[in-house]
Amino acid sequence: MSLTVATARQSSPPIRVMVVDDSAVVRGFIVRILENEPGIDVVATCGNGQMAVQHAARTQLDVIILDVEMPVMDGLTAVPKLLAVNPHLRIVMASTLTQRNAGVSLEALARGAADYLPKPTTSGISTNGDFRRELVEKVFALGRSMPRPVRPADTSVRQPIHVTQKASAPIQLRHAAPSRPQALVIGSSTGGPQALITLLAALPPSVNVPVLIAQHMPATFTAILAQHIARAANRPCTEASNGIELRAGAIFLAPGDFHMEVARDGTAHIARLTQTPPENFCRPSVDPLFRSAGRLFGGDVCAVMLTGMGSDGLSGTRLLAAAGAPVIAQDEASSVVWGMPGAVASAGLCTAVLPLKDIAGQLAIIFSGGRR
Repeated sequence: MSLTVATARQSSPPIRVMVVDDSAVVRGFIVRILENEPGIDVVATCGNGQMAVQHAARTQLDVIILDVEMPVMDGLTAVPKLLAVNPHLRIVMASTLTQRNAGVSLEALARGAADYLPKPTTSGISTNGDFRRELVEKVFALGRSMPRPVRPADTSVRQPIHVTQKASAPIQLRHAAPSRPQALVIGSSTGGPQALITLLAALPPSVNVPVLIAQHMPATFTAILAQHIARAANRPCTEASNGIELRAGAIFLAPGDFHMEVARDGTAHIARLTQTPPENFCRPSVDPLFRSAGRLFGGDVCAVMLTGMGSDGLSGTRLLAAAGAPVIAQDEASSVVWGMPGAVASAGLCTAVLPLKDIAGQLAIIFSGGRR
């Protein structure tokens, strides 16, 4: 962690967290990780969803780490009840990597959870460094992503919340060179699954090119997400396999634990999967996809950066922008976390920064040659 980031974390109001898990061992381990971080206060713990709803009704909270499988009330059932108590809560679903839990976690995102966290087995949780890093990063990213309330000195007394917001710096847009994009590439992370489903369900028929997606997500989860996208978009969507031909109108999702690139094989365009080291702590990462698209298509590709924490995809977007490709970023107000889209927007690489609901319309213009 940089000194600047550490100082910012300590100088901001602490993020108030509740940990909900039916395993006392897992609860204790998560609490110890978070309590060692300046800027995070664990203010409540409990063992099931019903208790979590009761705590949320009387405790000021920013982030909840919520187990999926619990007695009395499971995590999926608890999500809408927690958000009914406090619509501003950021809920992170913590689940082991099973196909069933992947499906439940994605359903929880559809019900309003902000993110998910792959949870190691109880025996391996104390030694898993990736889990520690991801847990802390998600809590900070989500806890800081919303306007912070001004809290009274006595936080045990619930009082009206007054929101303070910082003014955003003006975004400088650039002009895209005229092009006929041969592919659409999309990067996303925190909040991405629901953003992808919303965008791709509205994708216009004029986007009759391969659509390639790098979403930060572990194996098992990506296969389930591909099924959700196919149903919503009414287009074929699959986890990419190495060497698969990129067909027009089809959607290809980078599988968990693999980078996805685009390449040429004779006259065909294909996907290449690699397990080269993670980039920006991610595999799949957005950067390899965007870089390879720039090398293969030059300016004749369109890129969209959706909600996500961090700045993955920034270097790949620089290459696309230098080639004149159109680049659209989701705006701050509609993003769960304005990290990845904010990074490319703040760098002046975008041709448009739009609310999620308006991106499909902009793509219609781009892929129809500028005609509405």
